This record gives sequence, structure tokens and C-alpha cells, in this order.
Amino acid sequence: MQSFFTNWLIMASIFAAALASPGPDFVMAVRNSVLHSRKAGIFTAIGFGLGVVVHVTYCLAGLALVIAQSVVAFNILKWIGAAYLFYVGIKALRSQGFDAPDIIDGQGPPSMTPVEALRSGFITNLFNPKATMFFLALFTQFIDPHIGLMGKMVYGATCIVMTMLWFSIVVTVLTTPKVRAVFLRASKWVDRVCGVMFMALGLKLALAKI
Repeated sequence: MQSFFTNWLIMASIFAAALASPGPDFVMAVRNSVLHSRKAGIFTAIGFGLGVVVHVTYCLAGLALVIAQSVVAFNILKWIGAAYLFYVGIKALRSQGFDAPDIIDGQGPPSMTPVEALRSGFITNLFNPKATMFFLALFTQFIDPHIGLMGKMVYGATCIVMTMLWFSIVVTVLTTPKVRAVFLRASKWVDRVCGVMFMALGLKLALAKI
């Protein structure tokens, strides 16, 4: 039991550090929450968590090893993920932004629906083969092959809950009135920066190798 708890604590610490590292999920959370609403940001965070559910499930089932050893499977995930990031990046770059008063007067862009926010978070997280590699490495290092199903579920649930909780905190901080007002005053540049980051991350993903 002590070994299990120690491994769990180390795994959770490493995963926390990975979550805090900026990547496609972080950029998507910033954009959806600041330029739309806290609700959109929260549903985006839930979408990330659902993506992690998929990653955790196939890792525990052993399919991650198949993906890691298959150039074709890895490249399919890679190109889908890169294409999506480029698509979102181009849309952000083409945005004209909006002024803070427009939000108050209801003149801003259409609010992102929960389904749209959930989908954006899910797709961003799911089609990232680097996540596949990360979870494969993480679980290979910290999950004992002889551990029971319940133990594996604890590890998986930890990653899922930590993902949703971390990004919900990020979204909550970004959408506090004073912080959001600062971002809204430069909404066009927020979109521009996010767009460039999405495309840079898409390029990085496209060049990734097993």
C-alpha cells in the first residue's frame, strides 16, 4: 500500500508539472474563456478531461504501445491534430477582435455554446500524439503490471480530475472581471497571439516523430 501511494504521489506530481506547462490545451482554454465566457472555458476544461479519459483508457488497455510502435497510427493522429490546430489558428488570425463595451452591450461575437466549447477541448486534447507518448511513458513507469483494475482506475481518475480541476482554476482566474477586462481591451491581439501559438504548436506537432 505504501509503494502504491508513493508511486501515485510521484505520478501526480509529474502530471501536475506537465499540466502547468503551456501547450495547445492551455492556449485553447485562454482563448475560449477570455474571448467568450467562463462557462465556455469550464466546458473546454471538461472537454480536455474527456480527452484524457480516452488516452487513459487505451493506455491501460495496452493500445498506446501499439500506437507508439506504429508509424502509420502515430502519423494519422499527428496530422489530424496539426490540421486542427492550424484551422483554429487561421480562424483566430482572421478575427477582427472586439471592444470591451461591445461585450456589455451584447454586440460582441456570438457566445460559444457548451457543446462547441466541449468539442474544442476534446478534439484539441485527443488528437495530440504527444499526449499518447506522455501517458504511455507515465503509466509504464508508475503502474505495476500486477496492479489490480481498481488501482489502475485510481491512476487514471487522478489524471482526469487533475486536468479538469487545473484548467477550471485557470479559466476562473482569467475570467475574474479585472483580469478579463485587461484581456478584452486587447482582444484583437489576444486572438492574434493565440492564432500564432496554435499554428506554431501545429507545426511542432507536424514535425514530431515517434
